Amino acid sequence: MFEFGYPWLLLLLPLPIVMRWVKPAPANTTAIKVPFYRQLESLSLSGERKASRKGILTLLWASWLLLVLAASDPLWVGKPTGSPYSGRDMMLAVDLSQSMLTPDMQPPGVVAMQFQNNNDYTRMDAVKDVVGEFIERRSGDRLGLILFADQAYLQAPLSRDVVTVNQLLQEAQVGFAGRATAIGDALGLAIKRLKERPEGSRRIILLSDGANTAGDSNPIDAANIAANMGVKIYTIAFGSTENIRGTRRSRRTNEVDTQTLQAIANTTGGAFFRAESTAELKQVHQQLDQLEPLELEQLKVRPVLRLFFWPLGLALVLTWLIALSQLRWTGSARVQAKGDST
Repeated sequence: MFEFGYPWLLLLLPLPIVMRWVKPAPANTTAIKVPFYRQLESLSLSGERKASRKGILTLLWASWLLLVLAASDPLWVGKPTGSPYSGRDMMLAVDLSQSMLTPDMQPPGVVAMQFQNNNDYTRMDAVKDVVGEFIERRSGDRLGLILFADQAYLQAPLSRDVVTVNQLLQEAQVGFAGRATAIGDALGLAIKRLKERPEGSRRIILLSDGANTAGDSNPIDAANIAANMGVKIYTIAFGSTENIRGTRRSRRTNEVDTQTLQAIANTTGGAFFRAESTAELKQVHQQLDQLEPLELEQLKVRPVLRLFFWPLGLALVLTWLIALSQLRWTGSARVQAKGDST
């Protein structure tokens, strides 16, 4: 559908006619007398000159029309189309502590017997595969990414560009942020980034395989602040208590603090999940899809194509033609006037 951005500017079309009706006030000023002015005037109004003058006048009117059309901002507006949209703002906080290099996972779809002689698939590898797929499925949400270890770092601000967010996750390496685990700082940074977002849509998904051993913020205090702001926090305790061959692992000093992660989720009205394998981590994120479904086809978009440059370009071409014609006719009149005077 064809529209004008500023249709009221079309009222300027008859302005040249109106200006012809306006008579200038008489001025008591002297003028320089040109002896051959009458002769030039007769030349300009004779035969071919009269026809040329009409042509110039037509070009001037066409230029004025095109300029007014360009100023009115002509638009071609397409039909409304639905665009995936959700009002949710999700900050993903992913643990990058040294323990995320523990090779106690197996790739999705691989049988344990096939993988037992090549157990170099780490927790971080599993996170990149599973969380990466989760990010791609959230194409209607605004997602942000926080990586944390000794400190928390904002890797990607809230954005609908899920491809870039996923790429930044895939490029993350354990050791970028240190060796410890600053869960409280990660929550504090996520809350800060969600502070200006609309209430009722703010979510934090925190994944960790350890306990809060670094940072200046207490995770429970951060959870209380989030609860007061209406921010839901989903926590995921990740890491296996068994190795890939099925034997029990001894308790480690960096064992995941399930009690704290569960308390964080309960305080904010979120949910706590325990994942000890890649398959369980995948199930957790499928549950998150159900808990926070996408609200598709909520936003209607009408494609708009601006067309002002077409009349503006044509007006420029006509202006150049008028200028060239005036130069040619002025030069011809001067030559004739000089011949007549001799």
